[in-house]
Amino acid sequence: MQFSYRSSANKLFWINKRIFDIVVSLLLLPLLFIIGIILIILNQFFNPGKLFFIQDRMGKDCIVFSAIKFRTMSSIEEIYRKYDDPVETTRITPLGGILRKIRIDELPQILNVLKGDMSLIGPRPDYYVHALEYLKNIDGYRERHAIRPGITGLSQVRLGYAENLEAISKKVYVDNFYINNIGYTIDIKIIISTILIIFCGLGK
Repeated sequence: MQFSYRSSANKLFWINKRIFDIVVSLLLLPLLFIIGIILIILNQFFNPGKLFFIQDRMGKDCIVFSAIKFRTMSSIEEIYRKYDDPVETTRITPLGGILRKIRIDELPQILNVLKGDMSLIGPRPDYYVHALEYLKNIDGYRERHAIRPGITGLSQVRLGYAENLEAISKKVYVDNFYINNIGYTIDIKIIISTILIIFCGLGK
């Protein structure tokens, strides 16, 4: 199903959304620093390798940007997983599994938010190489890039991680629903759902 960007959100909403992104991200910077120091120590024993994982993702208007996360998988030189393959769970380290459960691995993306590549709330940005394939194979996929991608979003809290084309299609539908109904109410609901996921350890 095709969508067009018909959000009723006014200019003031977008200004407030950006201000919210910047203020919350700045408040989270000390937490990012503290957790980063802790992980530098813990990684030596439970997750050997680099602290951060940086990957090209597809952002607003389908433009590539470099997303930064805490690394949760064993390092490899090249990604071989195809766009419709399941997640390589065998590469997730024990410590990385914990970080993913409580979504702490996403915290460094506040740097992307401050830079302007991302928002706190929006569609999840996909690996750029895979996203190029989704553009060819999934209706509405281009439209979900009408706004900045988010650290959390409606499809993340409703559907979780999408691992195949069918799941990605469902995610696209939900993301475009969010874009066409964006506003304070839906963002507040997503924030509450995200907090519950973090404290209940329901992330993947």
